[in-house]
Amino acid sequence: MEQMYKRQPGARPLLRGIGSQASADGAGVRIQRVPGFDSPDFSPFLMLDEIRSERADDYIAGFPPHPHRGIETLTYMLNGEFEHQDHLGNRGSVSSGGAQWMRAGRGIIHSEMPGQAPGGMHGFQLWINMAAANKMDDPTWRDIQSAEIPELALDGGESVSEGSLIRLIAGTWHIGGEERNAPLTDAAAEAAVADIRLAAGAEVLLPLPAAHSVLVYVYAGALVTERGTIPRGNMLLYGAGEALQLRAQAPTEGEGAGLLCLHGLPLREPVAHYGPFVMNSREEIEQALRDYNNGTLTD
Repeated sequence: MEQMYKRQPGARPLLRGIGSQASADGAGVRIQRVPGFDSPDFSPFLMLDEIRSERADDYIAGFPPHPHRGIETLTYMLNGEFEHQDHLGNRGSVSSGGAQWMRAGRGIIHSEMPGQAPGGMHGFQLWINMAAANKMDDPTWRDIQSAEIPELALDGGESVSEGSLIRLIAGTWHIGGEERNAPLTDAAAEAAVADIRLAAGAEVLLPLPAAHSVLVYVYAGALVTERGTIPRGNMLLYGAGEALQLRAQAPTEGEGAGLLCLHGLPLREPVAHYGPFVMNSREEIEQALRDYNNGTLTD
């Protein structure tokens, strides 16, 4: 039975949903991908990949060394482990609940290799666009371990064990009337990322910057919206407003909802994309390819 939904004053309308697509990347890693390179509503975000499997053969080959230019990536793990290595000599790993952030800037060559853990692997990689003025900045990278990520109650309880919660991974958020910063605050285009887990039937209203784009990926359970109940595996794009209204399906319908919530400042610049490179023109893409083939991408 379809659940009734009423949008609160100031809440953003749901514009549309995009279903994830089965794909493969790296050395054959099986993923579910939501591409947004050609969608202004997606900006400053470009793409979200979800890795979810209990079979090591689906992901263990990982992502051997490969280049990037013009983007940032944010990897977030719900279960499992990933190790990063790059040409700058950086090396580090994060496991369940942790995140890795990388700014490719003018060029980086890195690998991302998974480890095996009980329960398999479940995680995400988000591509964030960089403004034209910053695409040739110096590359950098950092780990964010699970213990560094604030975990806050969303339903008025004194502890996260009482119900709905939010984990602040990147950016600035307003929770319970207070401004709260995530560990990562220098992502491109004011990009903010949070993991929200709603108890069955719970509803929250999150204030978000009116100038920002807002996207929500349903990774568990289902979300009740004005366009019906949306199951996991879908990205939702929202319109203008001052807040984001989120409501999980009722207890009689199943579990609550696990959500990856994104907001950021739209760049409103041309996007040229080819493989691991995202620039503003075809000429810049061709230059990136020449630089990589000539061994000067990272110079």
